[in-house]
Amino acid sequence: MNLQKSLFSALAALLLLGCAKAPEPVVKPITGTWVNLAWKDVRNKYSNPLDVDMDGAALWRTKVGEWHRMGLEYLILLEVANEGKAYYPSGIMPHIYPEQEGSPVSAILDEAARYGMKVLLSTGWAENQDEDLRRPEIRERQALIMKELAQLYGSSPAFWGWYLPVEDCITPVFPKTAVESVNVLVERAHELTPGKKTLISPYGMVYADYDNPEFAENIHALKVDIIAYQDEIGCVREQFPLPRLRENWKKLRKVHEGTSIQMWANCETFAWEVGTNSRASALIPAAYHRLLAQQAAATEGGVSRIVSFMFGGIIEDPSSPYSLGQGALSAQAWRNYMAWKGGDPYWKKVEASIRGTLEGVQCSGCSDARLVDGVRGEEKPDPTLWSEYAPGHSEITVSLPEGTTVSGIALRALDYAPWGILPPQRISVYAADGNLLAIRQFTPWPNNRHDAWVDLIDIPCAPAATSSLRIVFDSDHPVHLDELYVNPVVL
Repeated sequence: MNLQKSLFSALAALLLLGCAKAPEPVVKPITGTWVNLAWKDVRNKYSNPLDVDMDGAALWRTKVGEWHRMGLEYLILLEVANEGKAYYPSGIMPHIYPEQEGSPVSAILDEAARYGMKVLLSTGWAENQDEDLRRPEIRERQALIMKELAQLYGSSPAFWGWYLPVEDCITPVFPKTAVESVNVLVERAHELTPGKKTLISPYGMVYADYDNPEFAENIHALKVDIIAYQDEIGCVREQFPLPRLRENWKKLRKVHEGTSIQMWANCETFAWEVGTNSRASALIPAAYHRLLAQQAAATEGGVSRIVSFMFGGIIEDPSSPYSLGQGALSAQAWRNYMAWKGGDPYWKKVEASIRGTLEGVQCSGCSDARLVDGVRGEEKPDPTLWSEYAPGHSEITVSLPEGTTVSGIALRALDYAPWGILPPQRISVYAADGNLLAIRQFTPWPNNRHDAWVDLIDIPCAPAATSSLRIVFDSDHPVHLDELYVNPVVL
């Protein structure tokens, strides 16, 4: 009988385990970056500044070490030549680097090998960033570049594969001409370097026609190993791109079913200093709240890896002897990213608020019911999801279960400066007896010219037993709030 009871208990436990909800995916970090060796236009103002010697090997050795310490594993060279000059010891082009300092490409591969990192070499630029792969002379020069690189670096332990710069648009579908160009390069890569991986990074996710049979047909026809889709959030292809991005990753995941092609995310870490999508506007760091939402969307959508076109020159270690990036913003972007990666409590709350795994005390009442309804707004003004507070004085009252001791609150707030919507700068929290529990000054990310994102205002309080809270703020701009958490915890 005892044996029967034990077997029954074990079976019941297994059934309960099988019925339990699977854990939510952990948000993936960024594990790779493109490496941009060449100055091409004003977009490179901070990542390849004209007042820094970017052609010598010493800078790139240092940067590889810094990237390794930041958790990067993949280095994807955007180009190995530009405007007819090579960054490697070429026999078909003059060198752009000083001979006495050595090749940047060689330095990157040597240093990456020290750290066990993986490098993908580029086949370009045969001419420049605007080269047309339909021109036979461009394809021939790419083949020569690939042959030289294979001879020079084929035995390097860091040489992992090839980045094929066929960045065609996938809107509405990836064109057949691009499929042909990619496959020709893939076949050439396999001839020269058997076993090496091949990667492309097309754009156009925003308006791609995923339901068109030709879309999947053309993706399936590619012989490439990895497609790192540009998420285009930095480029702001539409006014509020993040909500659609979440759905598009899931659609792409279905497209990739039945193929051996890995789906990677190329998350754009940047925003723009002046105008969007302009070669006359420099790339500068985006708010990490926005980037973390991109990482979460890609993870939920089922990508294998997250890499970024711009990590170096955007997220920069402030202690580096080679200071790149936009001064204070790049240093703060590094602090924010590394804090999240290291498990910082605030950034883990931000992550949980994005994923829907942040919870608090179940309030028994609130003067604004939408703040405690569990329904989170998206990164766009929507009066059905966001509670709107007009400029001026605002108060929110919250009733709590008997015996609640409050140690802090958190509020989700929309940040969309183009419409004047910003979080309140100063919030005060009072207990039922009128005692002040906390005052919080909140400063949003300063570069908010173009993007919409959700801020999390985290307010630690001196622990106090209270039956209610009064939350007070004055603002000279509209405020949009959607969730209030009392004693917030990450599930």
